[in-house]
Amino acid sequence: MTTVVLAALRTRLRDLAEPAVRAQQTRVLGPAHDDELLGVRVPVLRGLARAHRGMALEDVDVLLHSRVHEERFTGLLVLAERVRTARGADRRALVGFYLARTGCVDNWDLVDGSAHVVLGPWLVDHPQDALGLLDGLAASPRLWDRRIAVVATLALIREGRFEPTLRMALSLRQDPEPLIHKALGWMLREIGRRDGPLLTAFLDEHRAELPRVTVRHATELLPPEVRARFVRTRSRERG
Repeated sequence: MTTVVLAALRTRLRDLAEPAVRAQQTRVLGPAHDDELLGVRVPVLRGLARAHRGMALEDVDVLLHSRVHEERFTGLLVLAERVRTARGADRRALVGFYLARTGCVDNWDLVDGSAHVVLGPWLVDHPQDALGLLDGLAASPRLWDRRIAVVATLALIREGRFEPTLRMALSLRQDPEPLIHKALGWMLREIGRRDGPLLTAFLDEHRAELPRVTVRHATELLPPEVRARFVRTRSRERG
């Protein structure tokens, strides 16, 4: 049954839709044929999620299973708001709720807006279990599960814990999907933002194994002369 809160939120999303934003999203996201895009800006969705952080999980579940892209995104952002303030068993239950519904997280923006803020806090608090969870997602046949695994490590990177990301860069280096290669490069770039020598040492050792796009994204913030060395080397190695 649709609650009053859920119905009001759905109406508000449609009121905030912008045709120009919808056209841009269609080009950038390449949504599935059954995915309805409204054209609501992400900062607006974040504001709505903050205002609805107390929404019942039953309503969040309805949003996550909606064919409307912004409804799914808002549901994920509400979940992130709840995770942010939850602790202990409550946070673990929210993480389980998310993991049981990763099939609803079915485009790169939904992954990138949720993985590190929903799974991330739990990974930070449970380092003994983090690798097993990440490895399980990384081994999934679903592209989006694998991207969730990669992007979730951003929370660990921000805590100065780089090893899970470095392990994943090697374990997924032969992934067939460019969206995984790009996500790996993004996470390596975030490591380099905090520890440039570590990133360059990792690339010196493994650059021949990594996809070209991963190296290109990983080195974006390195000094130009250092970046040029890696990019030129990769180009020669790939022939």
